[in-house]
Amino acid sequence: MSISTASKALNDTGRMGAETRERVKRIAGEIGYRPNALARGLLSKRSFTIGLLTNDTYGRFTLPVMAGISDALVDHGVSVFLCAIEDDPDLAQIHVDAMLDKQVDGIIATGKRLDRRLPVDLSNLHVPVVYAFTEGTQNSVTFRSDDEQGARLAVEWLVKIGRRRIAHITGPEDFFSVRERAGAYHQVAGHREPVLYGVWSESWGHEAIEELWKRPGEKPDALFCGNDQIARGAVDALRERGIKVPLDVSVIGFDNWEIVAAQTRPPLTTVDMELKELGRQAGLTVLALAEGRPVEPGVRKLPCRLIVRQSCGGKPPRE
Repeated sequence: MSISTASKALNDTGRMGAETRERVKRIAGEIGYRPNALARGLLSKRSFTIGLLTNDTYGRFTLPVMAGISDALVDHGVSVFLCAIEDDPDLAQIHVDAMLDKQVDGIIATGKRLDRRLPVDLSNLHVPVVYAFTEGTQNSVTFRSDDEQGARLAVEWLVKIGRRRIAHITGPEDFFSVRERAGAYHQVAGHREPVLYGVWSESWGHEAIEELWKRPGEKPDALFCGNDQIARGAVDALRERGIKVPLDVSVIGFDNWEIVAAQTRPPLTTVDMELKELGRQAGLTVLALAEGRPVEPGVRKLPCRLIVRQSCGGKPPRE
């Protein structure tokens, strides 16, 4: 048969019998035929690649976001390549220029906190840009986890299982996510206990327990912690004092960083920010923009999910 007929069969275009189309595809598979991606890109004016730009060099937030992007795009024949820029504006610009030289179909920018932009201007590029777990530019499409809703899930669960003296140990107050979570905590638990602001570390969780237990009066019967590292430090400090988790004090963390949460003893109940789903949505959106489909700009908040393990007891909420 002609080259054009074979091409139409492989690309599911044109008019031909189903048997002919299936036969071409079968034989192509048997001989290991692979389309020329460069030629395909020249014809379609697309490279079928997306660039992922991040300053989260540790990968705590970027890796699950990237996994979601890859899952969303793999069935569309689109590849993702990652560029880590740390917080270096010059390095960031080098990577952006390299992405544009490679004619990427779009760029997804991600980072390590919601309220900071990457150190490079992405506002006037000729390819679409989507932001995920980092601050976007005006009139951009930005995806972020709903920290307020996630914190509310955690504190409401503690109230539901009968806890009444709930303390909140969290990270630096200048983080937008910290303030959102603290606000939700106060809305549910009231203002009986002050929020303890500190750093994102196990040592701060340990130190905060020392501070709480030195205070006169009744001690907390539950802790809502700003991340899983703080929660693990708090659990260790409670154990050292002979306080049983969850019998005496229930503990909930935030992030569902499984290397921390699942290895805590007892395993840690925590809030999952659904970063993989966030990445999936960002990937589908940048693909839509690359294909010229209309997308409304703005911030999309994705709901969090409570992962119930043994550190607070009780049965998990129904899905």
